Amino acid sequence: MKTNILKSVFFSALAGTMLFTSCSDDDSNGGGTEQSGDRWITVAGALMQDAPGDGNGGTKIYAVNVDNAKDENYSINVYQNGEPVLSNRTARLQASEDGNTVFNIAYTGDNGGTFSKYIVNGGRSFVQTGSQVDISDYAGTSPRWAKLFDGDRTGVAVNVTSPQVTQIEGIYGYTRGTATVLSLDLQNPRITEVKQFEIPLTPEEEALGHHLFRLDSPILNATGNKLIIGMWMRKTNPLTGGNESGFERIGSKSLVVDYPSLENPQVITSTVGFGDTTGYRSFNGYVAHDNNIYQATQRDPNGSHILKINQSNQYDNSYVFSLDAALGVQNAYIDSWRYAGNGKAIIAYTHDGANDQGYLALVDLNAKTAVKVEGIPYQVGLDFGQYQGFVVRGDEVFVAVTPVGVDGNIYVINKNTGVAVKGAKLVNESGNHYIGVF
Repeated sequence: MKTNILKSVFFSALAGTMLFTSCSDDDSNGGGTEQSGDRWITVAGALMQDAPGDGNGGTKIYAVNVDNAKDENYSINVYQNGEPVLSNRTARLQASEDGNTVFNIAYTGDNGGTFSKYIVNGGRSFVQTGSQVDISDYAGTSPRWAKLFDGDRTGVAVNVTSPQVTQIEGIYGYTRGTATVLSLDLQNPRITEVKQFEIPLTPEEEALGHHLFRLDSPILNATGNKLIIGMWMRKTNPLTGGNESGFERIGSKSLVVDYPSLENPQVITSTVGFGDTTGYRSFNGYVAHDNNIYQATQRDPNGSHILKINQSNQYDNSYVFSLDAALGVQNAYIDSWRYAGNGKAIIAYTHDGANDQGYLALVDLNAKTAVKVEGIPYQVGLDFGQYQGFVVRGDEVFVAVTPVGVDGNIYVINKNTGVAVKGAKLVNESGNHYIGVF
C-alpha cells in the first residue's frame, strides 16, 4: 500500500554554496516600495504568432527614464525600436529592484529553460552579463520562475512533469507528477540547489482524482526560512483515467518547502478560497507590511479571493477578502497584481459579462476593499491575461495599458488615492500587446 509521506529525491548543489539572508525591510522583502529615486523603466511587448493577442511570437524590450515614462508627449514603439530577448514564445521577465538589470528565462523551444541576465543602458541597449545558465535538464524547457525579494540575489524556478495515473491492485490509486524546485544565484549566474519530489494530497483527495498540475509564483516568507509556492489543481476521473473538467474544487493549496535547502515539502490548504494560487506569468503572492503573505486565487468558483498566509506558514482562514463582494461584480478574476506597500495593491482583473476585457483596481488589504481605477480608457481588446510587470516607485505604480493591436499608454497610479495619470504613449502593431513595465 502506498504511503502518504512526501518522498523527496534531490540533487545536490552543483557548484559552490549560495548566500541566503532575508531582507529586513518588510515592504522590500515582499515587493512593495522599490526605488524612490531615478531608475530605468523597461517596457515589454509581446508579438503575435498565429492569432492576435496570443503573444507567442517572441518578446521585445525598450528602456526609458522615469521622466520619459511619465510624459504623455513621449512615444515608445518597442516593436520597431526594441531589442528582442531570448525566447521562442513570451519571455518570462523579471527586473532588479533598482531597474538596472533585467533577468529572463526563455520559454519553450530549443533555448527554453535558458537563464540570461542583462544590464540596462537605456533605449534598446541591453548588455548580457554573466553566464547563460541552462536549467532545462532539471526544470524542463517551460519552467515557471520568480525573483525572490531578497536583494536580487536569488531566483526560483519550478516545474511539474505530466501527471501520471497509478493503479493499485488494478484499481485507480492516484495521479501524480514529479515536481522540481530549483534555485538560481542571480549575482553569479549558476544553479545552486535542485530538489525533486512527488507531492501527494490526502488519501481522500487522491482517491477522488485530485492532483497537482502546475507550480508557480514562489515567494520567500518574512523570516527567510520558507518558500511558499502556488499550486494549480486538476482532477482525474477515477473511472476513466481521463482529465475531468467542471469538477467540484477543494480548498486552495500551496506548497511550503524549507529555505534555502528546498527540503521538507508540505501542502497547506485554505478553507476560504477554492481556486488555484499560481497566477499566470507574474508574481501572485507578496509579503506585506504586517509580515504576512497575501496571495490571489484564480479559477475560483466564487470569484478571485486574496488569501492570507500567516507567519506560521499556514492559511489564516479568519481573513476573508472576496473580490466579488469588494467590487460588486460576479466571478472576478485576478490576472495579475502588485503589492505597493502600506497594505495597498493594484490588481488587473476581469469578471463575468466583461468578455475578457481587463480593468485595474486599487486594493486595501487592511480594509478588504477594492475600487476600480478611473481615468483609464477601458475598451474592448484590453486584456491583462498575459500581463507580467508593474513598477512601484514610492507612492506610484506604473502600468502599461494597451488593447491588442491598439495604441495605449503607460499610466501612473497613486497607491493612496487611486488617481491615474497618463504617461508615455505606447505605439502598438496589429495583433501585438504590451505585457508590462519592469
